[in-house]
Amino acid sequence: MELNTIERDDIDTATETAVVPPAASRKVFVKTYGCQMNVYDSQRMTDALAADGYTATDAIGEADLVLLNTCHIREKAAEKVYSELGRIREMKAERARAGREMLVGVAGCVAQAEGSEIIRRSPSVDLVIGPQTYHRLPDVLARVRGGEKIVETDYAIEDKFEHLPQPKRAEIIRRGVTAFLTVQEGCDKFCTFCVVPYTRGSEVSRPVAQIVAEAERLAQAGVREVTLLGQNVNAWHGEGEAKGGKTEEWGLGRLLFRLAEIPGLARLRYTTSHPRDMDDELIAAHRDLPALMPYLHLPVQSGSDRILKAMNRRHTAKDYLTLLDRIRAARSDIALSGDFIVGFPGETDADFEATMDLVRQVNYASAFSFKYSPRPGTPGAEMADHVPEAVKDERLQRLQALLLTQQQEFGASLVGSTIDTLIEKPGRQAGQKVGRSPWLQPVIVDEKSGEIGEIIQVRITKTGYNSLFAELA
Repeated sequence: MELNTIERDDIDTATETAVVPPAASRKVFVKTYGCQMNVYDSQRMTDALAADGYTATDAIGEADLVLLNTCHIREKAAEKVYSELGRIREMKAERARAGREMLVGVAGCVAQAEGSEIIRRSPSVDLVIGPQTYHRLPDVLARVRGGEKIVETDYAIEDKFEHLPQPKRAEIIRRGVTAFLTVQEGCDKFCTFCVVPYTRGSEVSRPVAQIVAEAERLAQAGVREVTLLGQNVNAWHGEGEAKGGKTEEWGLGRLLFRLAEIPGLARLRYTTSHPRDMDDELIAAHRDLPALMPYLHLPVQSGSDRILKAMNRRHTAKDYLTLLDRIRAARSDIALSGDFIVGFPGETDADFEATMDLVRQVNYASAFSFKYSPRPGTPGAEMADHVPEAVKDERLQRLQALLLTQQQEFGASLVGSTIDTLIEKPGRQAGQKVGRSPWLQPVIVDEKSGEIGEIIQVRITKTGYNSLFAELA
């Protein structure tokens, strides 16, 4: 679909005569791309808009405001957004012809990276707002209704979390018994393949009091499991709780112990981590804290020291494997997940084989793997010796086949064992409910096995492609 089939003037004229719905009846549709943090951000944007009179809808055709919360990590992320905006433009024009308003906004990391270019290429967009400024959404929308087109991508000086309204108890309950909680944003590592430091900014850690208050609200509404989020979550170092009028800086391990004290919270997780930030206190939390689930997502990206240096990862393959030995010594049943990039500039067959060797040594329970794709503005995009696509394809297929075998073997190893399962929601099939294992796999049980929010003991009877099947123990 061409992006210029409807002229800017046509949209502007139609919008001027559109009927603006009263605040109490406005609806917002949010489409979320990418990571768990974007899911969390979308929820918080919805909370902010609820205070402005918007209710969420899953039907884009009903929406008075459409927000695309975008991710810039994957290949051609911006082009996918522009393609979606082309479809929305047609819908907006149709609504305008019927005399109804539809505002369109782009949020998230593509918004931060592209800025005013989004409105230039897609004139139907009314607002562009970055991930550090979405707490200003109500004010921005008021200006948009006044006729402005807004690009709000400056890094906010104020703490956005302090300015965001809290979700209502009913909304938390609607979202379910598991929840994400962002504790840290941004990254100071500057891996040469990664755009995050440029779209999310430098590392910022929320204070303990703010995190605990949010976790307590979640628990009071029935949330049983919380996953702490951050672009580099184990680099979190927030202001601790005051004692004797003094505060000191805490690390993630200490924060996890504090959150485990909250009544009702039975399970804790965190993602995504960097190997250089796994300190002794955090490893000890895996040993000593029953609420901390025995599952760790710890990206390594490559098994080749030469490529790791080119990626600016600041660790070697041996460093990573030695760290895993320490973690496994602390918690013998821990399962590992990772991230891998194949075909980074200059990667040779030997470099790739080093990655395959590392994967065999670690034996992952799950992993994410991708072909390298350059991100504008990152050092990797300017490097020489880019690997041909056909070579990247072949390497990725080999790596994913190995990772899938390991994942299936891990699932099979659980057959016959008794494990705790948190019941999360009804199953896709009649008569089923879906729980979650300590290692994050979906667990299918009979609907009479337990109520949503309960943690029950089940015996694993068989495995599916990505799930486990179980009966009451």
